[in-house]
Formats: sequence, structure tokens, C-alpha cells
Amino acid sequence: MFIFQKNPIRAKSYLYQLSSCISPTFLPSWIWVLLLYTLPPSGFPFGLKLKTVFPQMLLCINASFCFSRIAARKLKEGDMMMGEQVARVIESKNAAFPTGTIVVALLGWTTHSISDGKNLERLLAEWPDTLPLSLALGTVGMPGLTAYFGLLDICGLKGGETVMVNAAAGAVGSVVGQIAKLKGCKVVGAAGSDEKVACLKKYGFDVAFNYKTIESLEETLKKASPEGYDCYFDNVGGEFSNAVISQMKKFGRIAICGAISTYNRTGPPPPGPPPEVVIYNELCFQGFIVTRWQGEVRQKALRDLLKWVSEGKIQYHEHITEGFENMPAAFMGMLKGENLGKAIVKA
Repeated sequence: MFIFQKNPIRAKSYLYQLSSCISPTFLPSWIWVLLLYTLPPSGFPFGLKLKTVFPQMLLCINASFCFSRIAARKLKEGDMMMGEQVARVIESKNAAFPTGTIVVALLGWTTHSISDGKNLERLLAEWPDTLPLSLALGTVGMPGLTAYFGLLDICGLKGGETVMVNAAAGAVGSVVGQIAKLKGCKVVGAAGSDEKVACLKKYGFDVAFNYKTIESLEETLKKASPEGYDCYFDNVGGEFSNAVISQMKKFGRIAICGAISTYNRTGPPPPGPPPEVVIYNELCFQGFIVTRWQGEVRQKALRDLLKWVSEGKIQYHEHITEGFENMPAAFMGMLKGENLGKAIVKA
């Protein structure tokens, strides 16, 4: 399994370790090492024994934390790396999860796990054979739910409105834009490469631009929607958000999902939007964490997402890396923005 360790050690296993640092510029300060991991014998009084189908690369998977950087600080040397995965039950003494059951759980970066059944979520019973299980980690999983609730509940989206989303080619942003289109809205998205912009246009975004190559963000936003923006789904924060907020309509709503532009800052946080803009336009800001929504409302959202994907109304793109041993390289590539769509490692 992957754990947090500063110094290299000798071991015999096939499993790796990964630093908890979330900045690619910091990663070289830690060492990738192999660690031994052994499942207990069959007679051990466990509830469930699981084998990973798809470990997922996530920066933040603990509901106690708003940002990945804070979550990373929680890890101590020797802790397993955090991560969500799709897994198959390979041995069970729990009637609720018989052998062969497919589950989604925050089991960490490991190929095998033991569980008492708590915090395991069964794959939707209606999951079609035509869709990959990995979607339970992306479009029909936590990222998709984040887009769903952030847009429909936090923003209170209405048909005919104009929506702005940044990091729009990511696992969350791409679903935000497509749900907004399903609801009859105009959608403007920003991404970090021409390839990603092309993907957004394929998804049906009305306007998409590469924020790295434009001359003026303010002018680009104004040209994309001269009348302003009703809803802003913010994954980035910082100066980008200040530019968008200055162009919000009266009673505009901002769902604050992330702040990736500020996670690795070493100095004080950047200044916020001009107070007079917020006050005069009577803007509503709300941060949120998707684990707020549980029970039937969560299951309904998952069924909606699955239905839309099955019907081709929501498209997806996955960046899949083969081999559990390649998780370190895949993780660093994700931090550098090399992936298009959800970054997945197939064990």
C-alpha cells in the first residue's frame, strides 16, 4: 500500500508509497518506496475482504477537510495515502455484502482491504454492463455529485440563466457544464489547453476558452457574456474568481467548490472581490462539501447521473493509467494538469 514516509526502506512487496504533498514542485522532497502488505489468513475474524478494481487518484477525500492541502497535513509518516476506489468483495462474512459485490469506498491506496462493512457503498443495482465501473469514481460518483448538488442546490439553477465554470474540463467542471445545458442554460467554460477547450465544445459548451493564452480575462469574460453571469461554479479561486465576480448579475449565486489556484501559496491569501460589487449586486456566496447530501437524495442524484450518461446526454472522458505501480507518476501528472477528464489508475 501507499503510505507517507520520508526515508527510503527495503521491502519485498509490489505496493508503493506516495508523498502527501499536493504540489508537484514539492514532490521530489519525498521518496517513493515499496512496502510489504499481507492479508490475514482465511480464519481471521474479518467482516469483508476486498480487492481493488479501480483505485482513484483524489487530492481530497476526507469529508472533514475543505481543501486538499489541509487534508494532506492530516497525514502522518507511516499513514496510508488517501483515495477512493471501486472494489470487489472477494471473501465475506457479512450478509449485506456477499462475495462478488461491487462497492465504492474510501479505502486508501491499496490493492486489498479488510472492512467491517461500514462506509461501503454498493454500486447502483441498475448499473449497465455497457458502462465502465470507473465512472463510479467520476461522472457517476463523487465528482458528478459535486457538480449536481453544487449547481442545482447551492446555485439553485434556473432555465435560461448564464453559467460560468472554471477548470471546466475536469471531472467536476465538465459535468457542471453539461447539466447546465440539460437545464436550458448558456454555459461558458475556462480550461488550460486547446485540447481541453475542444473537448468542452464537444460537450456542448456555448463558449470555451484557454485562460493561458488569452490577453485579458476580463475582456474574454465580457465578450462571452456581455449581459453578465447568473451562476458561477468556482473551482479555482484567486484572481480568476475576482474577475468573474465583478461581472456577476444582480442576485448572482456563487458555488465555491475549490480554490486550486491558492492551495500551494506560501504567503498570505490573495485579496477577495471588491466589497462594493458584492454588496451592490447582492451576491450570494456558499462553500460546500458534497458529503452533506446523504441517503435517498444522494441515491436519486446518482440515478439521475447514471441515466443521463446512459442516454448520452452527459459525455465523459477518463484518463486511465494501467498498473498500480504507476500511481506515483500518474498522480504527479494529474497535479501538473496532464490529464483530460477524471484521472484513474487501473490496478
